[in-house]
Amino acid sequence: MAEITASMVKELREATGLGMMECKKALVETNGDFKAAEELMRIKSGAKASKAASRVTAEGVIGSFLAADGKTGAVAEVNCETDFVAKNDDFMAFARNVAQTVAQKDPADIDALLALPIANGTGTVEETRMALVMKLGENLSVRRIERYSTATGKLATYLHGNKIGVMVNYTGGDESLGKDLAMHIAASKPKSVDASGVNPEDIATERRIAIEKAKESGKPEAMLEKIAEGTVQKFLKEVTLLGQVFVKAEDGKQTIEQLLKSKGASVSAFQMFVVGEGIEKKVEDYAAEVAAAAASAASVKKG
Repeated sequence: MAEITASMVKELREATGLGMMECKKALVETNGDFKAAEELMRIKSGAKASKAASRVTAEGVIGSFLAADGKTGAVAEVNCETDFVAKNDDFMAFARNVAQTVAQKDPADIDALLALPIANGTGTVEETRMALVMKLGENLSVRRIERYSTATGKLATYLHGNKIGVMVNYTGGDESLGKDLAMHIAASKPKSVDASGVNPEDIATERRIAIEKAKESGKPEAMLEKIAEGTVQKFLKEVTLLGQVFVKAEDGKQTIEQLLKSKGASVSAFQMFVVGEGIEKKVEDYAAEVAAAAASAASVKKG
């Protein structure tokens, strides 16, 4: 039997929003398997999918650049150690210049990017990064980049507080539509444009959970597949851009698909970066450090 620690229970509670005792019981039942415990809790309690993906767990900013003709653009996530440095003007300028370099030079990957001359500066991206490390006293890194270029469509970008960056590739409509689409994506965080872009494993998980929940509630075997299919379709509406209700819909019902149809427009792709998404940030326990230091000092003195 795996040891169930307080930190494991805390992490599961943060992911599901459920009680400590429920979380511990689920971990015990699944022998400490976090993913299995989360799935078990969703089956038994109706909890929604993990909220962990929405937690920002590292510092930094998103830089963006859009060419004047709206045909080429880029977004880049640049990380640092503290929020204090993330608000530094030089650091934010570095992120913007990195995004511009990506858009204009089209590097194959981050290693190639670091070797390129940086936009609006002297030296390479890496040399500029190292100079900032020396100046600001923190480790800085370019974590991820994305570049779009379109011959027939248009691009729109949107930054929300420099912590969420969106770039969308669309055709038809006007600049106002592009901005609305980018803002909607930042607010609603779809996983893909339509169902074809959703991970099949995620769909299978939703279907499996729906069936198990139906069984738990005593639904007849003949209804299970129908219930599961309804659940999957609801899930797809929630996680696909076209299926989501437009955040600015006056009637509270118009979907993005309906909005695009009314404008004679379409979306071919989008990219959204959320600062720190997927990074586990080390939590410093300063009280424990002080206590350990005090105990060590006392031991030395006693010896």
